[in-house]
Amino acid sequence: MNRQQLAEQIFKKQSYLCVGLDTDITKIPAHLSSHPDAIFEFNKQIIDVTRDLCVSYKINTAFYEALGLKGWEAMEKTVNYIGNEHFKIADAKRGDIGNTSSQYARAFLETLPFDSITVAPYMGEDSVKPFLQYEGKWAIVLGLTSNKGANDFELKQLITENGEEHLRAEYLYERVLRTVSQWGSPDNLMFVVGATQAEEFVNIRSITPNHFYLVPGVGAQGGSLKDISEKAMIKDCGILVNASRAIIYASEKQDFATEARAIAEQYQFEMAQYLKAI
Repeated sequence: MNRQQLAEQIFKKQSYLCVGLDTDITKIPAHLSSHPDAIFEFNKQIIDVTRDLCVSYKINTAFYEALGLKGWEAMEKTVNYIGNEHFKIADAKRGDIGNTSSQYARAFLETLPFDSITVAPYMGEDSVKPFLQYEGKWAIVLGLTSNKGANDFELKQLITENGEEHLRAEYLYERVLRTVSQWGSPDNLMFVVGATQAEEFVNIRSITPNHFYLVPGVGAQGGSLKDISEKAMIKDCGILVNASRAIIYASEKQDFATEARAIAEQYQFEMAQYLKAI
């Protein structure tokens, strides 16, 4: 899915909601536990009730890989069931030396029909570039994340020379944004920016004015949809806001799909108001 197609879906549905299918086998409703393919059945019901309210689905691959072959098969069935009208994200956080990254890219962007994959940039340009070689596909690079550990590295300041006598301080995440944005373009490169880092969004948008952001951390992690939308939205929206637990675990009972839709409707309704301001 290219940028124009993604933007069309956003304005058609009046939504920039991404539903996270971080499906934990220990948390799905008990009545599904005896189902021969419980993970896929759970995902299928969530997708069926939210597909008109969201533009994207994010599959956190760890929850599937942990189950071995059966989990991988459930993931493959899920991404195929989603179809082509939604932006499909493999939240795999890959990134390795070039020839290894090439195989990761092939696995998720060619063998599996994902539109994008999350990528860790720690190993540098040659670890990211292979994910940028597929037309209509995206690398979503970790920028400033929503977890507590972001303080360990991402929010550490670097002192760099700016001329012969002047020194300039910048956060590590700022260096990542400035550097990585030169490896691709706003048409094949997004950044992960956590919703709990709302105070940094104005600065982040000044560094990467035209890129889309994948924004986790709204809902269960306490990020504000209003703050993010006001500070990060651009002409074609430019943000995908992910909600996982708040939607898919809205209920532990047989009405889980109905309750999931109700929460997704709340997000979509609020998003529609912010889109009107563009």
